[in-house]
Amino acid sequence: MAGTTTKTVHDIFQSMEYGPAATSSTATARAWLESHSCSLGLFIAGKFVRPLDRQTRSMVDSKGAVVCSTVCALQADISQCASSAVEGFEAWSGLSCYQRSKVLLRLASALGQHGQSVAELCDLCGASCSSSSLVRLLQYYSGSAQLRDALVADWTPLGVVLVTVSDDCTFHSLMLKVLPALAMGNSVTVVPGQSTAPPALLLAQLFTAAGLPAGALNVLTGGDVSLAADVARNSSIASVTYSGNKQDAVKLCKATAGMGLPVCVSPNIGATCPIIIFESADINSAVDDVLETAFKKEKEAHWVLCVQESILDSVMAYLRLRMAALKCVSLPGDGVRVLVETAVQDAQNKGATLVQSCAVPSSTQYPPTVLCGAAPSSPCVVTPSPGPLLPLVTFRSHAEAVTLGNHSPHGQVACIWTEDLTLALETSKSLSVGSVWVNSHPLSDPCLPVSGHKDSGTCTDGGQEGLYQFLRPSSSSVLPRASPVALDYAKFGTDAPPVIIPDETAGTLKSYAHLVAGKACKLESGASVVVRPQGGGDALGYCPDGGQKDVRNAVEAAVKVQPGWMKKSPPARAQHILSLAKGLEGKRQELAASICAQTGLPMEEALMEVELSIARLGDWAAYCGKVHGGTLPVPQAGTGLSIPEAMGVVGAVLPDEHLLLSTVTLLGAALASGNAIVMVPSPEYPLPALAIIQVLLSSDLPAGLVNIITGRRDPLTKALANHSVIKAIWYWGTSEGCQYLQHTCTSPLKTLRLFCQTDKDGKHGGRDWTRPSVLEEFWRNAVQWKSVWIPTA
Repeated sequence: MAGTTTKTVHDIFQSMEYGPAATSSTATARAWLESHSCSLGLFIAGKFVRPLDRQTRSMVDSKGAVVCSTVCALQADISQCASSAVEGFEAWSGLSCYQRSKVLLRLASALGQHGQSVAELCDLCGASCSSSSLVRLLQYYSGSAQLRDALVADWTPLGVVLVTVSDDCTFHSLMLKVLPALAMGNSVTVVPGQSTAPPALLLAQLFTAAGLPAGALNVLTGGDVSLAADVARNSSIASVTYSGNKQDAVKLCKATAGMGLPVCVSPNIGATCPIIIFESADINSAVDDVLETAFKKEKEAHWVLCVQESILDSVMAYLRLRMAALKCVSLPGDGVRVLVETAVQDAQNKGATLVQSCAVPSSTQYPPTVLCGAAPSSPCVVTPSPGPLLPLVTFRSHAEAVTLGNHSPHGQVACIWTEDLTLALETSKSLSVGSVWVNSHPLSDPCLPVSGHKDSGTCTDGGQEGLYQFLRPSSSSVLPRASPVALDYAKFGTDAPPVIIPDETAGTLKSYAHLVAGKACKLESGASVVVRPQGGGDALGYCPDGGQKDVRNAVEAAVKVQPGWMKKSPPARAQHILSLAKGLEGKRQELAASICAQTGLPMEEALMEVELSIARLGDWAAYCGKVHGGTLPVPQAGTGLSIPEAMGVVGAVLPDEHLLLSTVTLLGAALASGNAIVMVPSPEYPLPALAIIQVLLSSDLPAGLVNIITGRRDPLTKALANHSVIKAIWYWGTSEGCQYLQHTCTSPLKTLRLFCQTDKDGKHGGRDWTRPSVLEEFWRNAVQWKSVWIPTA
């Protein structure tokens, strides 16, 4: 045709011009924004709400241009949202599993039409997320919704779940919280970060169009963590879950302390993660993957490259060759450039050499840089700065590689490169991280559980394991909400003075011992706890008033023996627990007498509790060999593994009811899953726990694996909370103690299970310790999950 030119394939390849953009009959992201006049309101009760006299926040793109503005929610909006969420929960949870699954599938179908709009909006806002990954999330969780009653029988939805993320969190991480909560039948209130707010509002609109009941998904925008804390204060909220950076996670935990809410955090932004290349690796593939992972435009983690010394020269040669083709990376500003240059200079001063793709320009760009020979203690390794920097450290043996991989306080992910499958699996098992990718770049799929180890989180996202943070056992009652009290955290645990037993009185009372580091320690002189029967009366005896030193000694002993206990085979652990049950059986009368003396129960009822406790240990022995994780249905070619692992050292402040049965239940949960445990008996009723000490001393359990420390509850709670090695605390006590733990256990993060005992009898909300369902609940509280991805050709 006249006036037109036809380009050949040769011409196109010579010019390397982009082809015309694909057109779509659906509205683009900008058209959707313009339909709202680029000013987005709140999404409450299934529709957009734009209250008058509200401040707004502007959303800008990477070039500084304003994309849109969002409304800043106030207390009136929170109250309206809370009422809507409660109504939405009643409607949504009242549907059948099949009906909830159909809604999620309809949204997946809608994304097939509107996926371009969602992806474009995510790109505009700097929260990149492909429509295909969202469709995969919806398809996976629609199946979880369909099979909820089969997968998680005897569990029920929490109610209204608050999902919040930081400003730098990805949209995929937000939806990894929202979709499982909805799939389990909860209603969700979302407080997104600034970059995820517009996509969250668009998806909420699409959800409503797909048939989600009004109020089942609400979005409140315009604030930071403080807004999420204000929402959490509303009595309708049943749980809080967070994803983002560590700083905001700490602020949220402190702001919600004392509210009586479970708070699950996944600080997955900014973690330091290892890439380990062994001499048996395919070096070319490994280096290509390293460059793609470490220097991509948007990365959630800081990577450290660990290379075996025998192949260092080969890796460096290929790194130089491949890096020559890399372009400079734009930095957010001059302040970031100063941080990058300072980190590079510090690394050079400590002996590191640079491998850069090009000369350093004078603009706000910086070339991808490998800091070869960085020391493991160097700041660029321990606390990496932002920017395109990749520290490289070397190791000689497998043991050194594991040590370097576990050097970081974070435990998010790790990449391993080796053609030796045995080496890969052994390294995966030894690394204290939640996800391991073997011979591949990071893979994200909802069937893979993501569980942050160490300081990288207190919950599991993804997989069937990630569903339980949005459920509670059907047999348990909803715990009452509380209000934070004015608490001097520095003086907590120091108000109540210890009791000093006079020498003349001590000679007339029985002296009980507590168990620390495998030794029964009696009170020689000084502070003590007087043991009295329930309701008062003459003293039955006295026991030591343990403190910080006892906790430190107990944890020190536990750390030494716990790795060996964890490595024992499940049948071997089961035999130890059965031996412990046999020891309890031999002291049946003594245990029953201790229960009678403390609680005043008839001997028949006390003997019944002893029998239940013996049977409970048998149940835990059976659990050792029956729960193992398994393979996962990953859509890509390869094998995905889900592995439950011990948490390490667990602290338990025991309840004031079912004294023996509750003690044995928590003890068995810790031992069956491979943990060591430090237990603090009820200060009012310690005798049943103390009676177990003789059984433990005569058992074949490693000394120091189980510790029982008597004393006042608050000082020992404070000692447990401030010990950096203890990973998890199970606590029954006062509302002030719950508030203290939530406020304090943030650096490093500890997994908390808190139960407030409010009445004079010490009851904590109706937990029935005799039900078998407590086994599943506390076993899941005692493990952390690891996923391993091994691709195949």
